[in-house]
Amino acid sequence: MKTSLIRVTLLSLVVIAAAWTAASSADAAEDISKPEELVNASLATFNNFTADPQMTWFNANVGAAKAIVIYPRIIRAGFIFGGSGGSGVMLQRDEKSGAWSYPAFFTMGSGSFGFQAGVDVAQVILLVMTEKGMDALLSTNFKLGTDASVAAGPVGAGAKLQTADVMAISRTKGVFGGVSVEGAVIKPRDKWNSAYYGKEVRAVDIAVKRNVSNPAADPLRAAIAKASAK
Repeated sequence: MKTSLIRVTLLSLVVIAAAWTAASSADAAEDISKPEELVNASLATFNNFTADPQMTWFNANVGAAKAIVIYPRIIRAGFIFGGSGGSGVMLQRDEKSGAWSYPAFFTMGSGSFGFQAGVDVAQVILLVMTEKGMDALLSTNFKLGTDASVAAGPVGAGAKLQTADVMAISRTKGVFGGVSVEGAVIKPRDKWNSAYYGKEVRAVDIAVKRNVSNPAADPLRAAIAKASAK
């Protein structure tokens, strides 16, 4: 009886440890080590999406989004325990002028438990379509599907359209067939925000108040503005 109890306790500790590791994967599971690298990778990712002939809905609706969040590398790896995570940048569209803000840095992470094996790397872009989604994004942290509804953006001909606060579009190759961000937790990466702009700033200062700028992000802003104008 005692042996069985010990085994159950140990198994519980392993599950808790795995969940903790998966939640931390947004910081550890990628090789993008500097905010400057992330901005450059986000530009390449955005260009990949706009050039993809399957992304007709994305190209037609990026200009209607209140904000865009670009994750160049969402890494999901698993063997029994699995998790996914990565870092990204968020730019907000000004409702009056249509101008896009400078990027604010965020992480996204989620954990899962199941019989999984293999490694999957995906590019993910979130289009924030509503005020509710925008408010959730600018909070301390929020969970997709709980604090704001999320649906997969249609890809390819004949894809069905769903409406939600946040539309998630992914491009992926690997073992897993696709990437679901339902239940993922998104949090600001404040240290990278401060490092990129040379002073302590929050996401709201960058995207809403627009108190800071960094010319190195102008190519990304220009690419999004060009796509939005179509």
